[in-house]
Amino acid sequence: MMVIAAKMVRGKKVEIVSLLILVIVMAATAATVTYDHRALVIDGKRKILISGSIHYPRSTPEMWPDLIQKSKDGGLDVIETYVFWNGHEPEKNKYNFEGRYDLVKFVKLAAKAGLYVHLRIGPYACAEWNYGGFPVWLHFVPGIKFRTDNEPFKAEMQRFTAKIVDLMKQEKLYASQGGPIILSQIENEYGNIDSAYGAAGKSYMKWSASMALSLDTGVPWNMCQQGDAPDPIINTCNGFYCDQFTPNSNNKPKMWTENWSGWFLGFGEPTPYRPVEDLAFAVARFFQRGGTFQNYYMYHGGTNFERTSGGPLISTSYDYDAPIDEYGLLRQPKWGHLRDLHKAIKLCEDALIATDPEITSLGSNLEAAVYKTSSGSCAAFLANIGTQSDATVTFNGKSYRLPAWSVSILPDCKNVAFNTAKINSATESTAFARQSLKPDGGSSAELGSQWSHIKEPIGISEADALVKPGLLEQINTTADKSDFLWYSLRMDIKGDETFLDEGSKAVLHIQSIGQVVYAFINGKLAGSGNDRTNISLDIPINLVTGKNTIDLLSVTVGLANYGAFFDIIGAGITGPVSLNSAKTGSSMDLSSHQWTYQVGLKGEDTGLGSGDSSEWVSNSPLPTNQPLVWYKTTFDAPSGSEPVAIDFTGTGKGIAWVNGQSIGRYWPTSIARTDGCVGSCNYRGTYRNDKCLKNCGKPSQTLYHVPRSWIKPSGNTLVLLEEMGGDPTKISFATKHTGSNLCLKVSESHPAPVDTWTSDSKFSNRTSPAVLSLKCPVSTQVISSIRFASFGTPTGSCGSFSHGRCNSARSLSVVQKACVGSRSCKVEVSTRVFGEPCHGVVKSLAVEAVCA
Repeated sequence: MMVIAAKMVRGKKVEIVSLLILVIVMAATAATVTYDHRALVIDGKRKILISGSIHYPRSTPEMWPDLIQKSKDGGLDVIETYVFWNGHEPEKNKYNFEGRYDLVKFVKLAAKAGLYVHLRIGPYACAEWNYGGFPVWLHFVPGIKFRTDNEPFKAEMQRFTAKIVDLMKQEKLYASQGGPIILSQIENEYGNIDSAYGAAGKSYMKWSASMALSLDTGVPWNMCQQGDAPDPIINTCNGFYCDQFTPNSNNKPKMWTENWSGWFLGFGEPTPYRPVEDLAFAVARFFQRGGTFQNYYMYHGGTNFERTSGGPLISTSYDYDAPIDEYGLLRQPKWGHLRDLHKAIKLCEDALIATDPEITSLGSNLEAAVYKTSSGSCAAFLANIGTQSDATVTFNGKSYRLPAWSVSILPDCKNVAFNTAKINSATESTAFARQSLKPDGGSSAELGSQWSHIKEPIGISEADALVKPGLLEQINTTADKSDFLWYSLRMDIKGDETFLDEGSKAVLHIQSIGQVVYAFINGKLAGSGNDRTNISLDIPINLVTGKNTIDLLSVTVGLANYGAFFDIIGAGITGPVSLNSAKTGSSMDLSSHQWTYQVGLKGEDTGLGSGDSSEWVSNSPLPTNQPLVWYKTTFDAPSGSEPVAIDFTGTGKGIAWVNGQSIGRYWPTSIARTDGCVGSCNYRGTYRNDKCLKNCGKPSQTLYHVPRSWIKPSGNTLVLLEEMGGDPTKISFATKHTGSNLCLKVSESHPAPVDTWTSDSKFSNRTSPAVLSLKCPVSTQVISSIRFASFGTPTGSCGSFSHGRCNSARSLSVVQKACVGSRSCKVEVSTRVFGEPCHGVVKSLAVEAVCA
């Protein structure tokens, strides 16, 4: 114990010394950050900046260093994040800056990696985050109206914004103090909805700008989607494309705060994705037309743990089809193709920061932009914005082939270093592997040593429950302390009631404004329904002569987070609620009756999520496929160090905890609509969030991330609150890993890898051939075999390549010789290496390799 303690002390000292060194370095490197028409200016030098969003609460502190390093390796200069008010101040004047909400640690880790930070304080975030990031207690401040010229709201907003700014100043995290924060944001996308607030909206926006400036951060402030942002606030663009965006002053740089790398997933919806060719096209177009700061929203999306997802009905996964996936693994080839794009843009930086582009037409849908300086720097972008046909253009006396919907980047105005439609980065698949959690193996039904359970009481279990006439709106009643609100009504039915006519049933009619309703009659589930905003149920029920109980359970699945007046949208059973006779058509309105209310479930109140209660029942048989049952089991950690997920297939809907940490809402029975998906998505043409969809007709989400740092080697506790009814013994654990296959297809017309460009060679007349490069993702792996290789006209995609009519007989042997037994290899894509299998055709080399 003494040895361990000594090691801990030494470790703590090392950590303190490291932090002191970081503080000293930061103090010695204080920077001046300003801006002009062309760019942000840091210490007198204009910067081309590539940024990516990572939201610190959507991952864990243990994940942050790896995520930040992968971002830097991908070519980012800046990490961008919102600040989440409801996470930091869950109760007024009670602050939380610990664990996943340790904002200071997150910013310092970015600094340690050598990256800048853009801090989007807001404090309204949107972000598909519960209530847009506002704490729900704010709703109950007397006289308050959100996001308008309202004194109570402005007072609270200024207090929290100043709290964050003061915290950053205390830690010396602004660039003006030597820290990494070079830019801050006030408000968020207010220009999208400010007209709904009239003149008070405009005055609020101006007040927000003035208030932010008064906090004296020493770095610029921005407002996104705010075309009339007052000087010196920089107005910025959000969207899938921002090449046509123009700042509202010629003294401000052209900045893009949200380039949507994909889209968010909703329960009941198919999975959206964005092809990397289109994403790269959008980025290149932005810099082609004068852009200087571009941010991917998201670069790593992460997970909506606990009850943080908004929407409503936003899934627990916030993967966003980002270059780094929900679990922290690289999404290839998206990450690699964008990395190459960033390198190509940085090769042009000297010219880009020095001047505005000269833009000329090269033909219909064809455009050239040239950045040329008196010192001799020259960079050019050639764009084909047509969606149908490739084109050949003549530029500076040379001929260039431009695929449809693509941009070629010429760092020396002569040679192509990168084309957005031509990928030089290999596809690396990822997969989930199911694992037994017990050393002796077994099926998923043997998860844990034993399942135990506690049945949640149906209806009111509190002695001091609230009794009120009429139907109460849910958020005003629960203050979002729980997803659940019970509405309970007791009534006497006489023998001559029309609802008891022989051979007929009463029909219970329920109207709710979302998002899930369960109806229990005399303790038995009679029916349920769900919808985003409007639930209308007609449930045939059996009533008995005498006393009857109607218990309605209303469930929220994240509060609204976007739009004008989203904060007063409301939720719950607002009525009418009535009993109707199926036989006679007579009706009894129940809406104005005396209802009894209970916020939350008994198990929530007693803390069953921790698993510590003495009330757990282990007797067989385990009750399954029943609503409102708590389940608990124990498990050992899956082997290895790969990311972990739980597959909730077999369950209905609920919330799960691992060792007392909520991993979020699960809902595997929420099935995506059947229409809208296509076998493959053509990247050519304007992207929208519903253009590229997959998993139609399948569960929106079955796999739920469990951070490795939340799991012990053994003796872990898993608790489920199953609200809908399911069989927990059918769930399984899985680990996510990068697959062993590498796939890449490179044509003779591909530019040489951008890594071959150096400052010395940039202005030479380059004729380097295309190269196919492969590298096993794991450092201990080597390429063990080549499953497919063809130089000629191969067809298909990864996993299904096939030979075309033209194929070099030596394709396989050449690739095998170059690659097998090595972790990485490069193969020149040319007839010099493979011979000439067919004249007059642009040939490609397609390879599928196996790493082991």
